[in-house]
Amino acid sequence: MSQITTHILDTAIGKPAADVLVELTQKTADGSWQTLAEGKTNADGRVADLLSNETVLPTGIYKMTFYTEGYFEKQNRVSFYPVVDIQFSIFDASHYHIPLLLSPFGYSTYRGS
Repeated sequence: MSQITTHILDTAIGKPAADVLVELTQKTADGSWQTLAEGKTNADGRVADLLSNETVLPTGIYKMTFYTEGYFEKQNRVSFYPVVDIQFSIFDASHYHIPLLLSPFGYSTYRGS
């Protein structure tokens, strides 16, 4: 399993959010962001292979960017958040699950398992 996993649940309709572009970036020493991986959510709202199973990321600050505007546009729904950025810290080699609970006018996240 990838060290970093994610999924998106559209809480307004109670279903996974499919076909959402997700980007993983790492904060560099100069404060810029370096893209490490990207993928699209599948029918279950998950990105199956964001990183290879062998990849172990160093400690540091990372960001998952969820490009949600297109998802809502395809459903003819208005959304207040065209992009959702979630910054988080990696402090060891364990698994990090970054879920996104999404609705057109709000979102939440937590460290999952």
